[in-house]
Amino acid sequence: MTEYVAGKHEQRLGLFSSALRALVLFVSVWVCLGFSTSQAVSQNTLDYKLGSGDRVRVTVFGHEDLSGEFEVDGSGNVSLPLIRNVTAHGLTVSELEQTIIDRLKPDYLKDPSVSVDVLNYRPFYIYGEVNQPGSYAYVNGMTVVKAIAMAGGFTYRAKKSRVGIIRANDASKTPQEAGRDTLVLPGDVIEVPERFF
Repeated sequence: MTEYVAGKHEQRLGLFSSALRALVLFVSVWVCLGFSTSQAVSQNTLDYKLGSGDRVRVTVFGHEDLSGEFEVDGSGNVSLPLIRNVTAHGLTVSELEQTIIDRLKPDYLKDPSVSVDVLNYRPFYIYGEVNQPGSYAYVNGMTVVKAIAMAGGFTYRAKKSRVGIIRANDASKTPQEAGRDTLVLPGDVIEVPERFF
């Protein structure tokens, strides 16, 4: 009888151990997938090119009078104290940091340390067969399906399988086919065409 109880106890421990291993494996995979998604989003942010309508915070360490919040104007410039207009259009955040450093030294500061953060991204645009076409504030991790939801969803005439996206940094302005999970970047234009049957 004692052997039977001990055997049952060992069997339960074995099942518990297997379940625990399965749970650990599931959590590990989930964390890895979540990590790779956030990596993709942050990589997009790193590669992001600034443009008109973006609002940035420029910090010149040790010089509060040269720091502040600035908007990229219609000409693609930010107007900073002391060095005036600095071209930001088409630059990444790190490229803008380096441009500001180059403009500040050696005439104004000997060894400037500069940090740039994007506070507000320029909006993205959606038109065509959605219930509320227009411009919308960009948020990190925005996808085509989320953008369509923000615009009130598809109209009954929408051709849901042929959504196009024009990238803000594409000089040719050629629409590309977009899937539900295609990432949207600030300044992008999403087009939802009409179906004809």
